[in-house]
Amino acid sequence: MKRFVTAAAVSAAALLGTTAYTQAAEVEVIHWWTSGGEQAAVSVFASEFEARTEHTWLDTAIAGGENARAATMQRILGGDAPGAAQFNPGRQYEELIEAGLLLDLTELAESEGWRDFMRPPSTMAACDVDGQVWCVPVNIHSWNWAWASIPVFEAAGVEMPTSFAEFLEAAPAIQEAGYIPFAIGGEGWQINGAFGVVQTSIIGLDNREAILNGKDLDLARELMPEVFETFRSFKPFTDEGSANRNWNDTTNLVVTDQAALQIMGDWARGEFAVAGEVAGEDYECLALPLASPTVSTGGDIFLFPKQGDPDVEAAQLEMASMMVSPQVQALFNNAKGSMPIRGDVDMSLADACMQKGLAIIEDEANIQVDAQRWLTEDTNAQMNDLIAEFWATDMSVEDAVNSYVSILENAD
Repeated sequence: MKRFVTAAAVSAAALLGTTAYTQAAEVEVIHWWTSGGEQAAVSVFASEFEARTEHTWLDTAIAGGENARAATMQRILGGDAPGAAQFNPGRQYEELIEAGLLLDLTELAESEGWRDFMRPPSTMAACDVDGQVWCVPVNIHSWNWAWASIPVFEAAGVEMPTSFAEFLEAAPAIQEAGYIPFAIGGEGWQINGAFGVVQTSIIGLDNREAILNGKDLDLARELMPEVFETFRSFKPFTDEGSANRNWNDTTNLVVTDQAALQIMGDWARGEFAVAGEVAGEDYECLALPLASPTVSTGGDIFLFPKQGDPDVEAAQLEMASMMVSPQVQALFNNAKGSMPIRGDVDMSLADACMQKGLAIIEDEANIQVDAQRWLTEDTNAQMNDLIAEFWATDMSVEDAVNSYVSILENAD
């Protein structure tokens, strides 16, 4: 590999009291990107990191976000921390910050102007705690999408829906034509994610924030019954194999024209891209809610546990800098299906679906804060379990609402 000293390397060296020419280091990166589209995206980070520096990206992929985060936490708290780890923006890593176990990225962020170029402001807020920067956002992911097979809708003689009500009205015709109307997997986070999209479409952004962030329990009791009832209306139009299926295999049902529609975040776009599918020809990406689309500001961040080794910590800073650089942001997000965290990158190669998302996010009124910014990992897990149980059983709407309110009432 050629010697290539970036500005980040010099900055890192200054921060760590070493020379600019630090020794090559191996940086282990834990993440949960294991599907075809996700692997294509993470390979951008790995190849760019090794091309730009003397360092080595050591890949540790662990299937499932909960599994990967749990493994990371165990290793950090056990004194065997990886060099970098993927998390979601929010409260998942607050105890690591409080315990002083993460590398402080503040000086790097200030020297490169992260607070100036990251958009929307809530993206940077996930890592900017009390004026110090503890992680690096790498993308904007939104749950508010549905993915539809154009051939299935055409074969069933059904128009693309303009509302959930229209879709549910047309679903029997799709089923009679021999297709799965609504594809969904069996993991709690998938089911709760789709539930959240239905929730937003019914009660709107302001009421959603009042319930999830403001803990307005009376409003929850008033509005959530309709959300649960509507969500259950999708259940008759699923297939028997959904209970044991992961998200990307579910997406593949739409890709291969076996299913009509899936509610899933924009990371699903990477699966269509890997399969060579073209938006508007083979599939439609429906921005949700259909009547007034919004973009949820979820996504992925990377944090860098302290290592006690100046060479590794210099490499960590170079990796953080690489992840937010304009060229890498364009390449990575085109592969991932997400949107870049900066607005000054060349997105001329962005497909029709990403262009939709970029247009929506231009208006701040369309931005939906991801619930994980407000709720702890434990509360999110309780929500996942509740919605999955409601979906899989005959739990009454009244019992579901009572449990939902109880979770919020006791949330940290």
